[in-house]
Amino acid sequence: MQNVMDLKFSAQSQNESFARVTVGAFIAQLDPTMDEMTEIKTVVSEAVTNAIIHGYHNQPDGMVYIHCTLNNGTIELTIRDEGMGIQDIEEARQPLFTTKPELERSGMGFTIMENFMDELQVVSEPMIGTTVFVKKTLTNSKAMCN
Repeated sequence: MQNVMDLKFSAQSQNESFARVTVGAFIAQLDPTMDEMTEIKTVVSEAVTNAIIHGYHNQPDGMVYIHCTLNNGTIELTIRDEGMGIQDIEEARQPLFTTKPELERSGMGFTIMENFMDELQVVSEPMIGTTVFVKKTLTNSKAMCN
């Protein structure tokens, strides 16, 4: 059975924790392990933070969009912004690459997302925005039965 959630919020740093907790509450119905829950919430945090800091340059008038689909134990998340976009996606996905070193950004966001999820796709156009798609199938047998 499929279940869907959409979330839209202002690109303000305080909303990162809201997004993280909201997605966590939604996926809890699949009874993920503690590690799976932590990993998914971390991925949401990384993607939302990227949208706010890099996509909108901390300008709160932008919006961040999250679409979450639960389907037979698989979680699909799309985190999207309509901000600056990414000039070179391959470069941005390199470990330690950051366009904001003055903010002490580690440049590990995409690497973390890739390591915690089964799939990661990034689509971006300069001045149009960025969409991050991630997918993870839970190992919990209860999730597979729902």
